[in-house]
Amino acid sequence: MSSYLEVNNISKSYGPRVLFDHISFHIDEGDKIALVAPNGTGKTSLLSIIAGRDSSDGDGSVHFLKDISVAFLEQDQHYDPDRSISDIVLEGAGEKSHEVQDYEVASILSRLRLEDPSRKAGTLSGGEAKRTAIAAALIRRPDFLVLDEPTNHLDVDSIEFLEDYLTRSRCTLLMVTHDRYFLDRVCNQILELDGGKLYRYQGNYSYFLEKREERIANFNAATDRARNLLRTELDWMRRMPCARGTKAKYRIDAFHELKDRAGQRIEERQMEIRAGMARLGRKIINCRGVGYSWGDLKVLEDFTYNFAPGEKIAVVGPNGVGKSTFLDLLAGVLEPSEGEIDRGETLRIGYYRQEGIRLDGSKTVFETVSEIADVVSIGKGETVSAMTFLNYFLFPPSMHRNRVALLSGGERRRLYLLTVLMRSPNFLILDEPTNDLDLMTLNVLEEYLSGFAGSLLIVSHDRFFVDKLADHLFIFEGGGRVKDFVGSYSGYRQYLKDREEERRVESRENRKETRAAASASSDRGERKRRLTYKEKMEKEQLERDLSSLGEEKKSLEERLCSGTMSAQELTDGSVRLGEVNRLIDEKELRWLELDEIEVS
Repeated sequence: MSSYLEVNNISKSYGPRVLFDHISFHIDEGDKIALVAPNGTGKTSLLSIIAGRDSSDGDGSVHFLKDISVAFLEQDQHYDPDRSISDIVLEGAGEKSHEVQDYEVASILSRLRLEDPSRKAGTLSGGEAKRTAIAAALIRRPDFLVLDEPTNHLDVDSIEFLEDYLTRSRCTLLMVTHDRYFLDRVCNQILELDGGKLYRYQGNYSYFLEKREERIANFNAATDRARNLLRTELDWMRRMPCARGTKAKYRIDAFHELKDRAGQRIEERQMEIRAGMARLGRKIINCRGVGYSWGDLKVLEDFTYNFAPGEKIAVVGPNGVGKSTFLDLLAGVLEPSEGEIDRGETLRIGYYRQEGIRLDGSKTVFETVSEIADVVSIGKGETVSAMTFLNYFLFPPSMHRNRVALLSGGERRRLYLLTVLMRSPNFLILDEPTNDLDLMTLNVLEEYLSGFAGSLLIVSHDRFFVDKLADHLFIFEGGGRVKDFVGSYSGYRQYLKDREEERRVESRENRKETRAAASASSDRGERKRRLTYKEKMEKEQLERDLSSLGEEKKSLEERLCSGTMSAQELTDGSVRLGEVNRLIDEKELRWLELDEIEVS
């Protein structure tokens, strides 16, 4: 098996802050590896060095196997607003553009629900820009994929497509992700960056958690043994201050090494959420006939619901169907077009907005918090200073003077969450709270929200997070329709799959029954239903249409594979191929319906 990537002795520091120091590892052909670490400890910096976008301090080196193709998916996308989706995706093919057949482009764009390849980047939402970047990476058919938070801003359908693609693909993979279901199903190894060092685990996320605890326990047990031995050596050093022999000098040197080892202990610092909650009355938010529209687009229609204390609801549905607008309505950011929203007198909403991180980058961490309050309630009548509250959220005094602009994405998210919770909300509305948070922080957040006594409403594409917290779901189906589903999100996804399978089975059974009835009728010599003249003409026309569409499809595929078409012709051809395939499906279905009437 070939080693696709060799990383040797790379280091990265920013001033006195050491992210990692002389780490080395290799990745072999076919490995699918997840890189995990706390926020702000160097995951993205490590990926940037591997991708050649940054350099190692000192003499470290990064070498890919010669002639393999590498695709890098960054966490955020920045495109020229005037470039089209097709331009971006075809450019992603790079040197392999002459090998890429355009039905492949059409297929991937279709699976990622990018129906109009001519759309300009400036008109894309965050999720659409992310799906465009994924399409550009996949179309290269790279030997090695480096992905930084690939599931951020994706809806569940897109996540499941990417999950399935990567599971089946033979490409080698290195990625950073906080999506635990995604990690478990795609990756077979985990690299952990901890304390500037790298540790490797041959297994999935559950195996990693177990072995990580063992590693820390073993390290600390060895430290305790070193401390016990140090006491004996310290007594010898005190009794032999003038020892000069070679053996004595060796023992003195060993003593100093032992002293250093005895001082090492892994003390895990995890985020601690101790936030107060204002008293919550029986009346929370009552919605009666609420509706909202963006122009002609109906986002919400006739929604009636009374929220109850302590219930935990997840809002799910495709991107762009109105979930964030629904949260804005409940939080009072928007007013409904129809109906009314009645809020209780004791209600205190804590709204964590997906696009709401508008922290002033020029201010320090401490200034950001102290502007809200100098003293923070942590419940049961207790209060702490703003400085202590920062420590709970892993902002030690050494970081209090850091400018917000210098924080990592995960650190800014953590600080934003802190500013929401320090106001003692009793109704939490969280829009994609898991984006950019590391796995350990997610576990702490989940534990806090599980025990939160107030009401909770969350929008999240993190299936693990939703499964762990939600009592029931609001399913946004489009067209303003909202369905209340009692159960877990995984249960809902399975329900959809079971319902689709039932439809297929029912369709097959209906066709069998139709054929059997027609055959029985013929055997009895009974008069059977005949096609009308109009239906006969329709069937003949369908046959002509299908023949013509089949020829057009073949011609389009040949032209798309020729490599002679311009970018605009490729775009138009891909769009038309999708339309032709849709028309063929519709006309074949209608032809079968008419043919069943004639079956003998």
